[in-house]
Amino acid sequence: MPDTLADLPLLTLPTAAPATDTTAPRLLILYTGGTIGMVVNTRQELVPMHFSKLDRLVPELRQLPYRLELLTLPQLIDSSNVTPTDWLRLAQLIKQYYSEFDGFVVLHGTDTMAYSAAALSFLLEHLGKPVIFTGAQVPVGRTRSDAARNLLTALEIAAARHPQAHTVQLPEVGLFFDDILIRGNRAKKVESQQFAAFRSENYPPLVRAGINLTFADNDIRLLPSARLKVHERLDENVAVLRLFPGITAAVVEAVLGVPGLRGCVLETYGSGNAPTAPWFLQCLERARQRGVYILNVSQCEEGRVVQGRYETSAHLTNLGVIGGDDITSEAAITKLMFVLGIELDETQTRALLSQDLRGEITPQ
Repeated sequence: MPDTLADLPLLTLPTAAPATDTTAPRLLILYTGGTIGMVVNTRQELVPMHFSKLDRLVPELRQLPYRLELLTLPQLIDSSNVTPTDWLRLAQLIKQYYSEFDGFVVLHGTDTMAYSAAALSFLLEHLGKPVIFTGAQVPVGRTRSDAARNLLTALEIAAARHPQAHTVQLPEVGLFFDDILIRGNRAKKVESQQFAAFRSENYPPLVRAGINLTFADNDIRLLPSARLKVHERLDENVAVLRLFPGITAAVVEAVLGVPGLRGCVLETYGSGNAPTAPWFLQCLERARQRGVYILNVSQCEEGRVVQGRYETSAHLTNLGVIGGDDITSEAAITKLMFVLGIELDETQTRALLSQDLRGEITPQ
């Protein structure tokens, strides 16, 4: 269980919505750290700053017709230091404030944002409100920063109501960056120098931001029929093994033979192909006998794993390797942590790893 964060103070931000207007959408901004809130220290390094003056840095917030409140984590995180414990804490914060707010915007560093968004999508089962991750490539307040535009649009998406159904427009975890909103467990960071930092190759954007917001209603998950269930455990005994020509038995065994290992994302070639060398098959077989679940994910950014299409992948099925279809590596590793954390029997575990849980896989 994560440590309690129940006593963290909420800061009310001045906006165009009167405090007494209970019809105005009420949104919670969760500031975890990241480039969006960085300043340069005396050594010319980017470090997190105190974000309590957000309305001064982004004066456009004062024009929004929403009720906005800001919650800053007591210890800000460079996203390269994010851990599964941080994901569990974020999920608990959303659980704590779920009934009070209409939507949530999570300010997060870009390096691991796709992992965090995927993890939250699995932890927040039956999510019926928007949880939008966003951040920036250039710190807020700096020349040509993308921070204000990303934040303002993320808030607009979090507040959106369906014009016909009059319900939440986006009841899922999303990642907004550079005018597109991607399903959280479909995102992948692809750029470190350009504003278009994230992409989703196997699923279309859920929202495009131009002069107006355009929602892809047919691609957005439906409102759940059950109440929010927040999971409280992730199993960190997982690994990622990326294949490459010339990989040795020592390398494969070093990964698959880690003491206590329960799951591994195997990044294979093309549509799920891997070597057929006897030593490689023996490594997989030994891992299977130790109860390690292996999830086959393609190294290709676009396309899907189809085990058995070629002879070089048929043997993986025989060894109990689970095909990951078109899941991203980021979603695959967090899904492994989530499913293994539920502690089900082998049949149920394999079934959950194989099927689409939160829109991370496109059904064939």
